Amino acid sequence: MPNTQTSVPAFVASQVLTAQQQTEINTGIPVFATTVTRDAAFGGSGEKALAEGQFAYIEATNTTQYYDGAAWQSVGASGLTLVSATTIGTTVSSVTVSSAFSSTYDNYRIILSGGVASTATEINMTLGATATGYYRFLVSGSYTSDTVNGAGSANTTSWRHTASGSTTLLSGEIDLYSPNLAKNTSIIGRGAQASTTGATLWQNGYLNDTTQYTAFTFTPQTGTLTGGTIRVYGYQNS
Repeated sequence: MPNTQTSVPAFVASQVLTAQQQTEINTGIPVFATTVTRDAAFGGSGEKALAEGQFAYIEATNTTQYYDGAAWQSVGASGLTLVSATTIGTTVSSVTVSSAFSSTYDNYRIILSGGVASTATEINMTLGATATGYYRFLVSGSYTSDTVNGAGSANTTSWRHTASGSTTLLSGEIDLYSPNLAKNTSIIGRGAQASTTGATLWQNGYLNDTTQYTAFTFTPQTGTLTGGTIRVYGYQNS
C-alpha cells in the first residue's frame, strides 16, 4: 500500500481504525503527492487543523516541509527549492507548466535548458490565460557587433524575448516576483542564442493586473520546440 495521503484525520476516543488510517499512522510524517493535495488535507471534516510544527513530505519534489504558523517551509532548504521539472515534448508550438506557483513561495526562478528549436527564435511567456497587460524593456546585442539595442513594449499579449531558442539549444533564466500574490507580477529575464550569428538579451517588466497565478506558458515566436526541461524553483521566504 503506498504512503501517499489525501487527508490527515483527527482521531477520537474508541474509534476503530481502517487499514488506510493505520498506514497513515505508521508513515509518521504524512506523505502527499503534491503541495495541492497537502493543502487540501487539513482543516476539512474529520481532518486535523493545520498548526505550527506540522510536517509533510512532498513526493513531487522529494522535500520534507514544516508549517511555521504562516507558511510551509522546506527542511534544510538552501534558498532555492525545486518545485517542478517539465520535459518539453516533440515539435510543440507551446508548453504550459501547471501548478508552478503557490502560496508556499512569494518569488520564483525558472530555468529553461537543453532541447532545440526548429529555427532561431525568441520564446515568449504568458501567465495563466492572460493575453493583455504585459509591459517590458529589452536590452540586446549581437555576438558580431558592439552595438547595444533597446526595445520597449506596453500592454502587449505576452512578455516577449523571455528566453531564446536555436537549432542546437534552448536557453532562459527568469525571475518572477509575486506571481501567486494579489499584486502586480514583475519579471527579470535573460537568454542567449547558441548561434554564431545570434544574440544575447536581458529584460525586465511587469504584468498590469493582480491575478494570483498558478501556471505559465512558453511559446516560440516562430517554429516549434523539442526536448529540454523547464525547472521551476521557489525562493525561500525565510
